[in-house]
Amino acid sequence: MTDHNQHFFMNIFVAKLNYNSTEDQVRTLFEGYGEVSSVKIIFDKFENRSKGYGFVEMPNDDEANEAIAALNEAEFDGRTIVVKEAQPREDRRGGGGYGNRRNNYRDRY
Repeated sequence: MTDHNQHFFMNIFVAKLNYNSTEDQVRTLFEGYGEVSSVKIIFDKFENRSKGYGFVEMPNDDEANEAIAALNEAEFDGRTIVVKEAQPREDRRGGGGYGNRRNNYRDRY
């Protein structure tokens, strides 16, 4: 029997990043709390610049939770960042086109 709730890393949502912050800077910040599997800052493909948010994956839930607790509303690269466990997007298949643009994360902050 397979445990469908099993996961191998925690996906952490990081918002309100400085538009000039790099993935390496974010990785270094989170590595202060434990192992980091990956860092991805989301870029606007039309303007080729950061959208000011991204995701960090950490394989150890305890370290990830410690990072979230310590870094949420912390000062980083001149901005007060928001850090929390990422929630899955509801429906990646729906919508599309310019008439139905949804920005699931930014609208919440």
